[in-house]
Amino acid sequence: SRVEDWIAVDDRTLEIRLTKPFPLLLDALAKPDSSVAFMMPERLAKTDPSKQVTEMVGSGPYRFIASEYNSGSRMVYEKFDGYIPRAEPPDWATGGKIAHFKRIEWHVIPDPATAAAAMANGEMDWWERPHPDLLAILRKNPAVAVQVADPGGRLAVMRMNNLQAPFDDVKLRRAVRLAMNQDDYMRAARGDDTTMWNMCRGLYTKGTPYYEDHAELMPADMAAARAALKDAGYAGQKLVVINPTDFPDIGPLGQVSAEMMKKLGMNVDLQEMDWGSVVQRRTKREPVEQGGWSMLHTTSSSASMATPATNSFLRGQGAGGWFGWYGNAEIEQLTQQWADAPDEAAQTQLARKIGRIALDECASIPVGQFYLQTAYRRSIAGVLQGVAPYPWNVRPA
Repeated sequence: SRVEDWIAVDDRTLEIRLTKPFPLLLDALAKPDSSVAFMMPERLAKTDPSKQVTEMVGSGPYRFIASEYNSGSRMVYEKFDGYIPRAEPPDWATGGKIAHFKRIEWHVIPDPATAAAAMANGEMDWWERPHPDLLAILRKNPAVAVQVADPGGRLAVMRMNNLQAPFDDVKLRRAVRLAMNQDDYMRAARGDDTTMWNMCRGLYTKGTPYYEDHAELMPADMAAARAALKDAGYAGQKLVVINPTDFPDIGPLGQVSAEMMKKLGMNVDLQEMDWGSVVQRRTKREPVEQGGWSMLHTTSSSASMATPATNSFLRGQGAGGWFGWYGNAEIEQLTQQWADAPDEAAQTQLARKIGRIALDECASIPVGQFYLQTAYRRSIAGVLQGVAPYPWNVRPA
């Protein structure tokens, strides 16, 4: 509503015309996680949002080699000699991006044991997300280094489909929330090392300015949840949980939820599939009888969830929002007020009000905050921290 037009003044200048002053414009554009404001040719930017972009053209130190792409198996990137990096040190996704290798291959290895063996044998140089159960083995290998990938951590969430029964009823969503025990989720997905995860009963993460612990909304009380479910009039409607088998950070979350809801007495159909199928399936808005879904789980970086402007999991945008399509006009009005707030104190008050409403209505439900670790062989150096694995600055040790 604030951006009136985007104008390419020339080949190197983009002009943004606003309808009113908006000091947070750069914050909105600088979102570091999904839904990033990527630069691309206009013909590709006009692709229907519900369709996949099939041609990868962007700007950066490496270029995607489409002819060697094998879906679910391998992606290849080569150094782009026409790229000129900024003359400053790299810092997460900003700063000077220098390509030190002529070619980078990204292999998808679904079996963690196979990936661990490839690291141990020197067949692979970098493992983006090692399985938590294998980190102890990797640390014992003197040729391998392990570091926290993103010191801000990630928030794992449950997302319900607000368009279709049974979770179009907020009473049923609240009943599930009352039963959820974050300790169960985190131990299932991240293991028993509690230094690498923590409880986070809020839709802003710990360590960010607007975080509040809403323990009263998430008491992990099965008896209270059963009473709430009965009061909501649940009549055995089928609910479908779509869950990835090849994504260790997410797969256990769906399994915990399915088991928990069965104990509540709900009619649960846990449908497990690969992550690519989950990504396609979550776009369906139809009832479960027509291939739709009721619940899924995902994660996002703390950086992307720090404010109402960038946190898709608490916004009330309805059909125009993130999958699950939670709608709340009050949250959208409060978000507008937050963007217009004259000072940090007013912003904080508004942001926390938004967070409480969103959790009370189960726009999304947090299941814990965790810290990813990444492993690489000591034959390479310069691995940066951040919300994604950045290939720039990585060089021979």
